[in-house]
Amino acid sequence: MEWIYTFMLAVMVVLAITGLFIGVMNDAANFLNSAIASKAATLKIIMTVASVGIIVGAASSSGMMEVARSGMFAPELFTFRDVMVLYLSVMLANIILLDIYNTMGLPTSTTVALVFCLLGSAVAVSLHNPDNTLSECIKSDRALAIVAGILLSVVLAFTCGCVVMYISRLLFSFRYKPVFRRFGALWCGISFTAIVYFALFKGLKDLLKENPVIQFIDQNLLLSLAAIWVVCSILLYFAQMFKVNILKINILAGTFALALAFAGNDLVNFVGVPVAGYDSYNIAKEMGGDETITMAALTNDAVANTKLLLAAGIIMIITLWTSKRALSVSKTELSLSSQDEGGGEQYGSTSASRGLVRMAMAINASYERIMPQRIQRAIAKRFEPLSQEEREGGSYDLIRATVNLTTAAILISIATSLKLPLSTTYVCFMVSMGSSLADRAWGRESAVYRISGVLTVVSGWFITGFGAMLIAFVVALALAYGGNIAIVIVSLLCGYMLLRSNLKKNKAAAQAEEAKPEVKSAEDAINLGIADVIETMRSITKIYDRTMIATFKENRKALKEVVQQSDEIYERSKERKYEIMPTVARMNEHEINAAQYYVQVVDYLNEISKSLIHITRPCFDHIDNNHEGLSKEQIDDLMKINDDVEQIFFHINIMLQRNDFGDLDLIMELRDQLFESISGATANQLLRIKHKETSTKASMLYLTILNETKTLVLHSRNLVKSQRYFLEHKFDKR
Repeated sequence: MEWIYTFMLAVMVVLAITGLFIGVMNDAANFLNSAIASKAATLKIIMTVASVGIIVGAASSSGMMEVARSGMFAPELFTFRDVMVLYLSVMLANIILLDIYNTMGLPTSTTVALVFCLLGSAVAVSLHNPDNTLSECIKSDRALAIVAGILLSVVLAFTCGCVVMYISRLLFSFRYKPVFRRFGALWCGISFTAIVYFALFKGLKDLLKENPVIQFIDQNLLLSLAAIWVVCSILLYFAQMFKVNILKINILAGTFALALAFAGNDLVNFVGVPVAGYDSYNIAKEMGGDETITMAALTNDAVANTKLLLAAGIIMIITLWTSKRALSVSKTELSLSSQDEGGGEQYGSTSASRGLVRMAMAINASYERIMPQRIQRAIAKRFEPLSQEEREGGSYDLIRATVNLTTAAILISIATSLKLPLSTTYVCFMVSMGSSLADRAWGRESAVYRISGVLTVVSGWFITGFGAMLIAFVVALALAYGGNIAIVIVSLLCGYMLLRSNLKKNKAAAQAEEAKPEVKSAEDAINLGIADVIETMRSITKIYDRTMIATFKENRKALKEVVQQSDEIYERSKERKYEIMPTVARMNEHEINAAQYYVQVVDYLNEISKSLIHITRPCFDHIDNNHEGLSKEQIDDLMKINDDVEQIFFHINIMLQRNDFGDLDLIMELRDQLFESISGATANQLLRIKHKETSTKASMLYLTILNETKTLVLHSRNLVKSQRYFLEHKFDKR
């Protein structure tokens, strides 16, 4: 056996372990979101329940092993070398693709990524081997079935989530506790029945398939489900009598079931290919290490290695508990389904989302004209949201969390029983989006942004298939035609890229987590805002000075960095504006006078950040486009302006840090002097333009810097003034 095949197998094993880490980061949202969003339990309890589900699911995993071995291509037409190149290409492409999606915070399907990576690699290797036709080597019908399953699951999951949530809210409303005491056990019994069936037939179907009880349930499905519902309802009713919150039990049970199904069915998305590669290696080794033998033996049924699967499950659990990025994908779904609206949204609006909202508003207007007012008022009362004081603190309540878990479990169970290809990621996400729409979480303040987010995620799913296939195709071609040297180089290069990327992202996630302070009261928010103003003004001072110097020296790299820094300050200023509403809502009525000055401070800081962007971006664009630099006369004028601005910002920062605003009159004098200097510099430039002593682009940049500097300093002085008034009123009223 040549050394290169041992090397390829070792690379696949290492990438399989890495894939388990990335896969948990990507798919943790499927089984954690509902419990986290509803705050059904503490995060540690939720993670513990999910961990138990993962380890049980891993022990019974068989999943898609046959897909990796022979599902997408005919192994009897491929040689040992072809198969090893194919599998290595799949692992490299799959890891890179999932890492990209996790970085963007988008949920994607590991199943689809695996299938299309297999397809792309198989096509490339088939083209490299001219002995067989492409149609003989590739099982295109399997790929078409996967795509059809995606399309069906997206529409069906969204529709079912919407309908079930609408009916549930009509029954219980947001103030569900009085009605729930009477009928909650029956309703939760339905949910528990679905979850039990889901866990048995989706997660543990292979482990328990010989069990006579399971066989009886499968043969007498409707009768069995009715019996399970009655038993579950009775047990839940007695639990409710002893003051047990059966909704929370339901949600934790659903979390366990989804985690079990994830490990039991999606685990092989990460270890299936390396295991198939290991089997191929052993087959070739038994045949004397001949790399030209065909891999017909891969069509035989695979026997799962329980120890290997348990080890993989343990790795997944460790990742779930230790990774700072494991919940980043969850934030996408939670931000799109949160009951709160009117704040900073994760996605912007698009023409498609705006068109869909207008169409929905037109349909609603027609509905209101037809439906009697009495019925409309009755329905509206059931959907009357809770006030901020009445909420339990989660992104949404326990009713919606139960609907999400139950509906997803039922749909996945039905698809499994019908042997339809289905993605748990797609189902869980779209059920959550459908329930959000029915629950009126998408109001007029947020609908256009939420729909835009859903369209972004859904389009990303379909791009997953094409992206996976393309990446795998390119990598496989490089390995097939490049030989052993290409295999080593590409493997090491991808390993380096992946290692560097993950170290950087984990460090950034840890820093962001540590830097995020906890805000419990208006006092916390205000103190945070005061500190934020001081730090932001200090940063703006440095960025402005660095921008001027980099522009004078035509330092493109430095200008690119200051543009990035100014963009971050501007994004933070927008977030700060959206935080005004909850901050003011926490204040007492006697603090409203202080609140109005706080609003002014935030607004001025936003305007300052805009002016900074309007300076840094034109400077970078000018140098980036290789335009003629500023003349010596222009640089001399701007250096004087920069010195004056630096002096003003120095005094402003001192006042903000010490909360001593005695130098406000001095700031006014310095500001007037600066404005006179800017007027003089503008006049000098107009003379240079008249005498054609400077280029048009340089003149435009020069005048832009002068005008925006004037605006920057003007708003900075106003900010200090508002900060003084705010602090005076704040401390006077305490």
